[in-house]
Amino acid sequence: MHYKNDRIIIREFTPEEFSLFSTLFENENVTRYLPYKTPEEYKEMFDKALADYEEGPFSRWGIFQAQNNDFVGMCLARIFLDNPDQMEIGYTLDEKYWGKGLGTDVCKTLVDHCLSINHQKDIVAVTDLDNIGSQKVLLKSGFKRVENLKREDRELAYFILQKE
Repeated sequence: MHYKNDRIIIREFTPEEFSLFSTLFENENVTRYLPYKTPEEYKEMFDKALADYEEGPFSRWGIFQAQNNDFVGMCLARIFLDNPDQMEIGYTLDEKYWGKGLGTDVCKTLVDHCLSINHQKDIVAVTDLDNIGSQKVLLKSGFKRVENLKREDRELAYFILQKE
């Protein structure tokens, strides 16, 4: 996927950008609502993203500021692990970019990407129950909150953008 507007660029990571990717997850405020991962797991995640670019259409992509190419964060679209009949979107932004509307831009772009892949599947997103900021972004982007998603180790807020 490649997307650009006057504020953000969403594009494939290059192999040399692993340090950008991994630095994002060193901020405790950024990872507060994410499942714990080791540095090795982040490396595996990054390497899988690079491999996924060949296979398409799902992966993780970098988000960069359009004005100066500053690294903003990463986003993903994939088949939802809890229900293969749904597509999942998600994003993680560097703390200095919170509250600037970029999450909404990213969310809407990911929805458009998923719709271009398959108009029949519902698009979903999950957040930590306490991640109110991301929940507001999803609601603003047209998602509806449904029952919480229960996994073995935690419960998550579950949002769905249903096809008409």
